[in-house]
Amino acid sequence: MKKKIVLINLFMAATVLFAMLFQTVHSYEHIYKQLTEKPCDHHYVEGQKQITHSHAVDSNCHVCHFAFSTFIPNAFQTLSFHKVNTETSYVFFYTKVASTFFKGSLFALRAPPALV
Repeated sequence: MKKKIVLINLFMAATVLFAMLFQTVHSYEHIYKQLTEKPCDHHYVEGQKQITHSHAVDSNCHVCHFAFSTFIPNAFQTLSFHKVNTETSYVFFYTKVASTFFKGSLFALRAPPALV
């Protein structure tokens, strides 16, 4: 079991190392391509517009732009809570009639008597 885990760890480390080394070798491939291209001589004729060739620069290389990252996109919706203010009218007096008359005890009640 330990040999299996050691082999898996070694394989994963070699995979990451290969990804980094391949990107470096690929960047040297771009440099070699620039050095071995023949120089371009432009010949212009006065009074004429000529398109004889084009220069293509491949700046969108997916191998060169590869990078390891731990970014996981956030797929959660954000919720914003707003406080709702409602206008209320104030009442400055409250009346409550409390009866102090107690008719005895009821054994089914398990709390102190409430005066209503």
